[in-house]
Amino acid sequence: MRASVQRPAAFALFAALVACAMLWMPGNARATPPPIVDGQPMESLAPMLADVTPAVVNISSKTHVRVRSPYFNDPFFRRFFGGGVPRERIERSLGSGVIVNAAKGYILTNNHVISGADSIKVTLHDGRSFKATLVGADPDTDIAVLQIPADNLTQLPLANSSDIHVGDFVAAVGNPFGLGQSVTYGIISALGRTGLGDTYQNFIQTDAAINPGNSGGALVNMRGQLVGINSMIYSPSGANAGIGFAIPSNLAGRVMHQLITYGEVHRGTLGVHVQKLSADMARALGVDTDSGVVVTGVDRASPASQAGIEPGDLITAINGKQVHDPQDLHNTEGLLPVGSRVTLAIDHQGQTRNVTMHMAPEKLAHASGGKLDPRLDGTDLRDASSSEAGRQTSGVVVDTVDQGSRAARNGLKPGDIIVGVNQRRTPNLRALKALLSGPPPRQLMLIVARGHRVHYLLAR
Repeated sequence: MRASVQRPAAFALFAALVACAMLWMPGNARATPPPIVDGQPMESLAPMLADVTPAVVNISSKTHVRVRSPYFNDPFFRRFFGGGVPRERIERSLGSGVIVNAAKGYILTNNHVISGADSIKVTLHDGRSFKATLVGADPDTDIAVLQIPADNLTQLPLANSSDIHVGDFVAAVGNPFGLGQSVTYGIISALGRTGLGDTYQNFIQTDAAINPGNSGGALVNMRGQLVGINSMIYSPSGANAGIGFAIPSNLAGRVMHQLITYGEVHRGTLGVHVQKLSADMARALGVDTDSGVVVTGVDRASPASQAGIEPGDLITAINGKQVHDPQDLHNTEGLLPVGSRVTLAIDHQGQTRNVTMHMAPEKLAHASGGKLDPRLDGTDLRDASSSEAGRQTSGVVVDTVDQGSRAARNGLKPGDIIVGVNQRRTPNLRALKALLSGPPPRQLMLIVARGHRVHYLLAR
């Protein structure tokens, strides 16, 4: 039996009057005025959505996970049954995608929608279903490209996301909770959002509701153009709280082009290593600022080296954008393609100057583990290549481990791939160096991929 709350009739009438009044209050979400498109009020989104919704698809994926019997560690069971027979569990994932090339069947979605999947099925708005091929995926921007062998497709044109503004009207189209395609409506509430994880980030923030299953779906403007790929929400409870994030179409388009051309993303580098500027360090360097990052190393023959940047220099801005910490620099650097022109604002011994250079191809880096942290002593580390990493498309490979070394005693083995440290992702050696720059952390918890398993390893 369901409980109910009884209220006096007078109170109910008062509540109804207040509710009606709130509907007409300025700024109330229910009283949002219609958007203006090309100077004319848009009374309904239906005409625009009629062109958009056929281009938004449902994606379902299946992953087969091998698990052992819960009795595997029981000595009696192992004695008579040989240690437990591996079983298989099927994990399913639901998400959305956007057709961006009808002629070739290319679909944009999120990497986390299809990550690790053994099979991917795409269901179109008209009910047709196709087995999809993974063209390529980039975990560092959470973008993936699929392809389906279908005709009579509808595609969405990509808008120039540099032209959008806070306050622009947008609609989010996707497949929330697996219920079927639905549309929500709102505005762009912020641009250039970062600090939401360890990926390269430049998110569009919107108050259009984005719920589980919307990932990979379309964020469109009122002309029906794709301005972003819906990616994540901020929610203390797990439900929509009015703060959703989308990957800008310009970034998604650049990543898509590289995934289609190369099967992976070729990122550029400046060849500079930095750490956060502390108050004590600022005093020691004689600089009158608490913003910026300190150069701790410069790669030989790199763009930074050729531009004359030296250890001890302070980087305060990149391409006119202020740099507050290493993540700011790492984020901007990681989103720029090879050959891009970059201008750094440098403070060199109290003298401010602008330095211009071009992004160079990022090479597989090498380092001695002991120089990064004493607990990694005895290892040679290098960036993982996509071919050897398998499903782990990024990380730091433990190339060699000296017998009897501290790293060996900590359980590291040759071929291990370090994919995270202290709950932070390490997609490459540069990221690992950034995490371990400065004083050694009190605890060093490694996330290590070994074969087809990923486990935690506490280095002492």
